[in-house]
Parts: sequence; C-alpha cells; structure tokens
Amino acid sequence: MPAKGKKKSRGKPRGKKQKKPEVDILSPAAMLNLYYVAHNVADCLQLRGFRWPGAAKAKKGKGKT
Repeated sequence: MPAKGKKKSRGKPRGKKQKKPEVDILSPAAMLNLYYVAHNVADCLQLRGFRWPGAAKAKKGKGKT
C-alpha cells in the first residue's frame, strides 16, 4: 500500500525566471548572418521583425525542390 502524504513535484522550480540576454541585431556577427539569409532590404526588415501591413506571412518548414 502506498504511503499517504504530499507528492513531490518533478516539474520546473517556480522560483525566479531567467532573464533573456539582450541581443544586438547590429553586431558584426548578426550582420554577417543577415548578409547570407536576406535577399533585399524588404526581406532584411521582415526577418528582423519589422513587417508592413499586407505582407505575406513567412512560410514554415522546408519547401520541396
């Protein structure tokens, strides 16, 4: 017969949340990465999160080639 009492939780501790480090999107490493993934200025802005009204939503996953 199992012992009665409180059950131990094995989830994440509910203490302080870790603060995400602030990222510099204009750092040399970020700019080099952007150079290889963006094809034009509009694409660059969209990848950085500056979308304009009426823009197509980004596709997720890999396309068939």
